[in-house]
Amino acid sequence: MGNRSDEVLVTGGRGTLGRLVVRRLTAAGVPVRLVSRRPRPADAPPPVTWITGDQTDPVGMRAALDGVGAVVHCASSVRSKADLVGARVLVDAGAATGRPHVVYISIVGVDRIPLGYYRVKHQVEAVLQESGLPVTIQRATQFHELFLEATRMLSRSPLVPVPAGVWFQPIAADEVAARLVALVSGEPRGRMPDIGGPDVHRGEDLVRACLHRLGKRRLVVPIPAWGRTVSAYRAGYHRTRGPAHGRTTFTEFLHSTGAAA
Repeated sequence: MGNRSDEVLVTGGRGTLGRLVVRRLTAAGVPVRLVSRRPRPADAPPPVTWITGDQTDPVGMRAALDGVGAVVHCASSVRSKADLVGARVLVDAGAATGRPHVVYISIVGVDRIPLGYYRVKHQVEAVLQESGLPVTIQRATQFHELFLEATRMLSRSPLVPVPAGVWFQPIAADEVAARLVALVSGEPRGRMPDIGGPDVHRGEDLVRACLHRLGKRRLVVPIPAWGRTVSAYRAGYHRTRGPAHGRTTFTEFLHSTGAAA
């Protein structure tokens, strides 16, 4: 990190990816600050400096960023306005507190798939790239964990509908965390090559594998679907085109989990 502080702020540090980033940073002996809307839980790692606050609060974010050398920005919200406001607050606070290196996790295809959530992620990328701060942006495909949790929710019904003809390239969240930790320890690199999992699977096959791991018998129904979003998925815009791949297959991930209904 050059002459900057070694301390790293992780936003969204209680999420699927953020937890893994925090774990890897602390294991490497990196001092970590975590900003979360929730109070510090009893199981929070002792070395972590816990800051209770909201990423959209300018005063709170300035305090959170004061003295840090880098930020791993994992915070994300289904409320699109919060994501965009949070990015602008982060940029303003960063400019006022020493210009930390910002590493942002985005999603493969945010510039090609017409989902509102994706459009906002793409806008956040632009805000960071135009900020003048040192920035690294890493896009990744969907996490293995996402499919398992989505299947768990969908399996509340005896029928599990899945869009037909869509192939996915899921990646282990921990491999993405490892990538972000490697990036935050280096120099800013702008937009990085996309990263995805080692294999490509039909959506219905992923769901069936998850159901089997969860010990649930459900009928998976591939549903014909049309529209711009589904067409973009069928075109594979959410998958990688380059050689940057994780190593953990979806099958290996499922075997490693203690998944239960």
